[in-house]
Amino acid sequence: MGSLQVLIIDDEPAIRQVLAAQLLKGGHQVDQADGGTAALARLKQGDVDVALCDIRMPGMTGIEVVEKTRSEGIDTVFVMITAFASVDTAIEAMKAGAFEYLTKPVRPEDVLQRLEKIESLIRLRDENARLRDQVENQQGGLCCQLPSPAMQKVEKLIARISATKGTVLITGSSGSGKGVVARTLHRRSSRSDRPFIQVNCGAIPENLLESELFGHLKGAFTGADRTKKGLFREADGGTLFLDEIGELPMSMQVKLLHAIEEQSIRAVGSEQARTVDVRIIAATNRDIEEMVKQGEFREDLYYRINVLQIHIPSLHERKMDIPPLLEFFMAHEAAQLGMDKEFVTDSEFEEAFLDYDWPGNVRELKNVIQRVLLLAEGDVITVDDLPFRFREYSNLDGTSGDMAGVGDTLREQVRRYELKAIHKAIDDMGGDRQKAAKRLGIGTSTLYRKLEEEQEKQTAETA
Repeated sequence: MGSLQVLIIDDEPAIRQVLAAQLLKGGHQVDQADGGTAALARLKQGDVDVALCDIRMPGMTGIEVVEKTRSEGIDTVFVMITAFASVDTAIEAMKAGAFEYLTKPVRPEDVLQRLEKIESLIRLRDENARLRDQVENQQGGLCCQLPSPAMQKVEKLIARISATKGTVLITGSSGSGKGVVARTLHRRSSRSDRPFIQVNCGAIPENLLESELFGHLKGAFTGADRTKKGLFREADGGTLFLDEIGELPMSMQVKLLHAIEEQSIRAVGSEQARTVDVRIIAATNRDIEEMVKQGEFREDLYYRINVLQIHIPSLHERKMDIPPLLEFFMAHEAAQLGMDKEFVTDSEFEEAFLDYDWPGNVRELKNVIQRVLLLAEGDVITVDDLPFRFREYSNLDGTSGDMAGVGDTLREQVRRYELKAIHKAIDDMGGDRQKAAKRLGIGTSTLYRKLEEEQEKQTAETA
């Protein structure tokens, strides 16, 4: 049996000491509280797995302790202890949120048996969470199977970096697979049996970011009607993946820097700092070095998160990866959609995938395949099943010089020509977007903006 953090709550010192001695022998960590007030103060720290709580205590009953704990949003498992066993008492304790109850005199072996049962339930809950992660990220294993030299280099970096504890920065355009690489790093690390917590730094309102990351106490601000752990504490012992860290407001960057350097956090409304053991993996589709030069990102935070770096090239830079990705997602998405038949693609379909520049990267490829599977009428999938933009895009490479699609406005034609020129410049510069922008005579921010606009357009079309 493993180790649980147990809190013994009883107003009788002798009972607390006997139970504590037995639980310590059983390999558990033990704290004690002589009543409801002291118990609540300890429970609010949030790391108590199980509370052994007497029901009858002066000042505050055990059932009141359970009710107040639940109202604070604390998920500690309660085992109630009482000398006044009755069905009514048991029902009341269960309604309050207790797991079960024992009657006095309590035998230590009975308590250890209950803890073993509770530990199994906690382990099962954590295992279910890990299985959900695996189902959601089956494509993670594909990283090491892709044939392009660029992704083979990424695989070698993952193999070397996963065994370390260093902070990692993953760079690459949106949809290129940064999240998959982050999860692969976690799964191959010594922290794989602990939580992997992901947060999109650009998706949370600035006024809620501190609370989301570090937690808050009940009543810390308007609307804080319960205590919140925060993502750092949820990831304790595991990995915290800060996706799109380039979107993090300056006001939060210094607080994040302190948390990473000190390995401690302070919940909003609390005066007490808590130590956390979290590995940080950050990712961005932006040019952080340029942001540092422009004063949009703290230089000290950049160097702190950029201890180890992995760059994921865009899909159009590694087109030899498209055939295995196509094969994988055809089978994966069909299974996810509950389709029990096998689909066959013709040569023109595969050629269209290779000709297309994939501005939305692997994410776009996956979405296109999902769309094709849903709309295909037969078992054989042809180029006619692809979105019209594939034929539009191939026209740009044609020898006829016919750049326009039917009904295109001049603005649309210019936009597509600009994108073609941008992608070609990026290819010519070996994927270096700064050099591509310089060659085109535009600012780096302009290049990124046009690529982001194209990605948003593609996402809207495939949604």
